[in-house]
Amino acid sequence: MTAQPATLREAVAADREAVIALWRAAGLLVNPLNDPAADFALVRESGHGTVLLAEQAGAVVATVMVGHDGHRAWMWYLATCPDKRKRGLGRVMVHAAEDWARARGLPKVQLLVRDSNLAAIGFYQRLGYVHEPREVLSRRLDNWPVKLGGQRDDEPLVITYLEMTERPAIRRIEPPGLKLTLLRANPPTVAFYRYLYDAVGRPWYWTDRKKLDDAALAATVQNPKVELYVLYCDGVPAGYAELDRRRDGVIDLVYFGIAPEFIGRGLGPFLLASALETAWSYAPSRLTVNTCTLDHPRALPMYQRFGFRPYARREVPPPWARADWAAGPRPAD
Repeated sequence: MTAQPATLREAVAADREAVIALWRAAGLLVNPLNDPAADFALVRESGHGTVLLAEQAGAVVATVMVGHDGHRAWMWYLATCPDKRKRGLGRVMVHAAEDWARARGLPKVQLLVRDSNLAAIGFYQRLGYVHEPREVLSRRLDNWPVKLGGQRDDEPLVITYLEMTERPAIRRIEPPGLKLTLLRANPPTVAFYRYLYDAVGRPWYWTDRKKLDDAALAATVQNPKVELYVLYCDGVPAGYAELDRRRDGVIDLVYFGIAPEFIGRGLGPFLLASALETAWSYAPSRLTVNTCTLDHPRALPMYQRFGFRPYARREVPPPWARADWAAGPRPAD
């Protein structure tokens, strides 16, 4: 028997439960922060979008949500019934969404796909969609706490200041099985520094250096008394340590971190020991470092294990809570 062809139409309020059931069966409802019923209602009531569905024998077998932001169209909730896949329904729904956008004079259709969802990316590429080098930034407006760095966004930021006034016994243990090289970037280019800063600091909400223009950043990181040591693992930049010697007798470990892909391999202690050896070779009277609750939770214990001792602690509103926030002066030395 030949399968009954699917028919396309816009969803109505009475379709809500059937549509949500399909989304659930298709594995789309994995984020507990998303409310599919609210999404279904909002897009239909906004006047800027709709839910298109395909029916077969009276059952909803495919959907796509489509809307626009005043300039371009967006697609969400593309879903097909699990037992109806590989029959072209996904392609049909994408084309239906494109027709909806074209009828409204919209020049472009966009969508968001997680970078780990390679099957979905391949599907859209086969339909002519291309990757665009953009970053997606978001902020919740419903007061639902989310994790930023090592803390939640509704918690105050706690900064711990640490110092070391005597050279400790430093044991630099190289992790086995890895080909490691530590090189000073002297001087680092602005582009290379921005790459490192983002690669290492993005998970921990490092933003201060991103606010600097190229000239201001170059004036800092290319200063002869600011030293940048890059750790390479099998030829790939895996982390860096930045030493600031601009204060007489004091060296500040101003930035230190390992790229997320290399965390857990023992590189942090190796890089920190290397940075401390270099810093103490200048015979300073004091080494300083600070860490905050946005950083990796193991950062503070590691600094203390290597001989740093806290001398001050400061609690401040997080940077996203105040437009005029800045790190401010250090506690009195």
